[in-house]
Order: sequence, then C-alpha cells, then structure tokens
Amino acid sequence: MKENIEPFVYYQQSVKTFEAQLNILYRKRNAIAWFRFVVFIVVCATVYFLWSSGAIAIIAAITCGIILFLFAVSKDAANKNIIKNLETILAINKDETDYLQQQYDSKYNGKNLEPPHHAYAKDLDIFGNTSLFQYINRCNSNQGILLLSERLLQPLSKEKILLQQQTIQELANKIKWWQQFQAFGANEKITTDSEERINKWLDQPDVQFVNPVWRIVLYCYSLITLSTVVLFIVDIITAPVFSALVFIFFITGLAISGKITHLYDLLSKLVPAVTTAYNQLSWFEKESFESSFLTGLQKTLSGATHTKATSSIKQLQKILERFDVRLNVLVFFMLNTFFLWDLWQLIALNNWRKNHKNNVSDWFNVIAQIEVAGSFAVLHFNNPGWRFPEIADDHFSFSCRQAGHPLIIKQQSVTNDFNINGTAKIDLITGSNMAGKSTFLRSIGVNMVLAYAGSCVYAQSFAVSVAALMSSMRIEDNLAENTSTFYAELKKLKSIIDAVNEEKKLFILLDEILRGTNSLDRHTGSKALIEQLIRKNAVAVIATHDIELSKLENNFPQAIKNYHFDVQVNDNKLFFDYKLKQGICTSMNASILMKQIGIEM
Repeated sequence: MKENIEPFVYYQQSVKTFEAQLNILYRKRNAIAWFRFVVFIVVCATVYFLWSSGAIAIIAAITCGIILFLFAVSKDAANKNIIKNLETILAINKDETDYLQQQYDSKYNGKNLEPPHHAYAKDLDIFGNTSLFQYINRCNSNQGILLLSERLLQPLSKEKILLQQQTIQELANKIKWWQQFQAFGANEKITTDSEERINKWLDQPDVQFVNPVWRIVLYCYSLITLSTVVLFIVDIITAPVFSALVFIFFITGLAISGKITHLYDLLSKLVPAVTTAYNQLSWFEKESFESSFLTGLQKTLSGATHTKATSSIKQLQKILERFDVRLNVLVFFMLNTFFLWDLWQLIALNNWRKNHKNNVSDWFNVIAQIEVAGSFAVLHFNNPGWRFPEIADDHFSFSCRQAGHPLIIKQQSVTNDFNINGTAKIDLITGSNMAGKSTFLRSIGVNMVLAYAGSCVYAQSFAVSVAALMSSMRIEDNLAENTSTFYAELKKLKSIIDAVNEEKKLFILLDEILRGTNSLDRHTGSKALIEQLIRKNAVAVIATHDIELSKLENNFPQAIKNYHFDVQVNDNKLFFDYKLKQGICTSMNASILMKQIGIEM
C-alpha cells in the first residue's frame, strides 16, 4: 500500500531511521576492528607463553587465531556492504527532500540529449537546468536515461500509456522496494559502453579453442604440471630440471594467454556493471507484481528456458571475476603456469555465450524500463495531489481542471481550467506582459508530455487525445548557422505547416507569431496563418499581443475562441492573478512599464 503520509514527512522519517541504523552499524564496525586487534594480541601472547610447550600447542594457537581473525574479516566485509547500501538509501531520501523544495539544480540535466530541432523540447524546457528531465530523472544507467529522454520526446500509444499508468501507480505503492532497486544502480552505474562491449563479444564468432579436445588437453596439462611439482618435492627430479620445466610451462601459458588478451581487454572491468545487473534483476525477480507490464518483464527475463536471468548473470559474474585474476601478477603467474587459467576462462565464456547469447539484451532493457517507471513513480509519490489523465480516442479532445505548471513550486503556482474539442479549432490568448500567457502554454504542453509518457499530471482532472505536439515559443538566432531570429521562426513554422499539410494529428502551441518582423507584416502573416490552420482542420492555442487578431472570432465563430490574462493597476503598481478568462484582454501594462523606466509618454 502507498504510504498514507505526506512525502516530505515520509522522507524525513526515513532519514532519521536510516541514520539510527547506520549509527548501530558504525559501532559494530568499530567493535569488529577492536576484536581483530584483541585476537592478534591474544595470539601473540599465547604463542609467547606456549613457546616452550612444543610446536603442536603453538600451531594450535595460531590456527585458532587465524580462524577467529578470518571470521572477523568476513563479518566486517558483510557489515561494510550493509553500511554502503544504507548510506546510499539515506542519500536517496535526503535528495528527495531537496526535490520537494525545488532544489535539484546540481543533478544531471540531460541538456546533451536535446535534439537540435525537436518539435517542442526547447520551448517546453524538457532538458537543461530546472527542466522536466532534471526534475523527473531517477535513472542511474545510461540505458535508463536514454529511455527516459525518449519518453519525453515521443508520445506512447494509448495502450502503452495505460500500461505505464498501472505500472507507475504500483511502483509508487512500493517506494521502499524502488529505493533499494535505485540504490543497487547508484553504487556502480551500468553504462552503454558496458553493454556495447558485452554485445561486441557476443557477436564474435567462436574461432579460438572451440574444439572439445581442448578440455581434455587442459586436464592432461594440469596433471603433468602437478605431477612435476610432486616429483620435485619427493626429490625424483632435480631443481635445475624442475626450473627448466616450470619455465616451459610458463612460456606455454604465456603464449596461450597472448591469444586471449584481446578478449580480456574487451571484457575487463565489467564485473561492477554485471554485479549491478545481478543485484537489480535479482531484486526485481523476487518481487510480486500485479501490473501486466512488470509481470511481462519478469517473463521476458526467464525467456524460453524459464531459467531466472540472475542465474546466468551470476555465472558470467564468476567467470569474469576469475578472469580478473590477471590483476594479481603473482597469483596469475602461478595459476596460468600450472593450470592454463586463461584458457579455462575462455572455454567457460564460450560455453556461457552459446547458452545465453540471446538473453543479454533483455537485461539492459528491463533495467532501463524499471528505472523509467520508477522515476515517474517517485513523481507520483512526491505529488499525491496530481492525477493520472484519461486518454481520449477521438481527435481532438482536451480538457483540464486546475492544471498548473509542474516545474513551478506548488506554493507559487496558479492553476487554470481549459478545454478545446474538435478540429479546426484555434484558441487565441491575449493579455498583458508578464500576465502568464507563455507560462499557461507551457503548463498545457508539459502536462501533455507527462500524459503521453504514462505519468501523472499537475491537474485535478486531465483528459487528452494522443497527438503530435508541436510548438513555436522560444526562438533564438543562430550565429553558427547565420540565422536571424525571424528566419529561425520561419523555419520552425514551416515544419509545423508541413505537418499540417500532411494531415497529421497535431496539437500546436504558438507564442507571439512572427515577432521578428514589423507590426504590419506580423499581423498580416499571423492572420493568414490562423486562417490556413482553420482550413486544414488544425488545432492550436496561440498567445499574442496583437489584439486585432482577436477580431477573427467574428469571421470564424465556430473555429476561434478568445481568452485572456489581465492585470490590475493600483497606484501605478501591477497586480497579476494569472487566471485565464474568456474574452479579449482590455487592460495592457506596456505603457506603465515604459513610464517606470523613464520613457515620457
């Protein structure tokens, strides 16, 4: 069940709980350290007092000491793992308190993921500082981050939206489970480089040491080398002969390892990523879910063999760990010289690849899917007043009640009601400077982006058809492309017009059309564009300072509606309520603002 508690209070209580648990574990860590020290002192003292009692007593004392010491080391290692995990979850809860207070500027903002000419990404602050991505993202893997960006850039189908809604609601009810999943991914992040290296290895043909005879050779080789050691110990072969044979064994092992080095270079240092995948997917496999999407992911992991993914991942993890023995020069010298250690690992890897090659891509996909759903689940948990939208079938339908901008802090946010239904519909919004026109357009757009990703939205109620969202709001010149502001806007409008002419199902948001040209051309061009949109059965919401455009409602009463944001003036001071009202705006503030900066009028 979802925690019946305010999110901020929940996180604060979690912080206190984890801090208390960590204090106990820190004390335990210190106690274990003292225990090891005492064991060492006691063993030394015992050996000193038993020195004259004979070798057996001394060996027994040292053996007991070693056993106790190793026991303490194992307990300390386990305790440190628990501490590391709890410290990560503690940090997650502290971060969430920051998110709730709109303090997330230090988090990764995904600006590098923004397509240069996307239909709405820049206008709606999808990426960048204080962006939607930065506010939502709780993904740790590169794959999850890329999938989240894709969700914010491209709407899902109605069926997939409804599946995501069900999934997000269930994960929001499992916030403790989600935080542990997130913590596993935070300690050692899975990167696209890790996946690419594994896939590159999987795509390689088996050309080296694939003959089954090699396994027999390995057993025979080990028998020969170990027999040589035994013969040397019992003085059957002399030291020079033994040294010569060891040198031959060493050269043999070195030659075979040389043929395997390229594989090691490809797979080296993948153990942390594989361990993370094992921890996350093991945690996922153990949990029971009701969402058909999540249960479907669990079935995907088991594959046609119905074998748990974590079993195969664990096998790969162990092989790679044995492969990393190379990092210990002395141990590697011994194992490779006498057992051809690298060749054993290569054969194990070949067998593993043969049995599990087709399942690996599912690991990364499942982790990414869960991370994205978890990110939206946290958004839902942190905003219990937000609602999941209804998805309409007909084109076009949109209605919202008490909708606000998701990136504006709740205490400062003003909500509005709005609806637009049918095609060949243009809603014009006039109003004063700073009255809220642009913010309102972005409120609609950002909530639609969330709705199309399967997320909850900032509204008391929200219903929308699935459509391609396009906007022209934030236009800048581009010196690198030698593009003026006006020409940049024309390029953006052309992409919208082309989509309209192709009769795509669109919803368009426009803010101050053709602002980069003179007032006469701006009015003429804006009027022509609006009439063209109506003829092409388009649906748009347009914010403008051009009051004359609002008169088009007389010519197209079925297609155009006028709305406005106004301003109240008292003693040359401006007061905004940021509430959308029907009709044409009659109060403007530009003259007052100009007077305030010293322009005599």
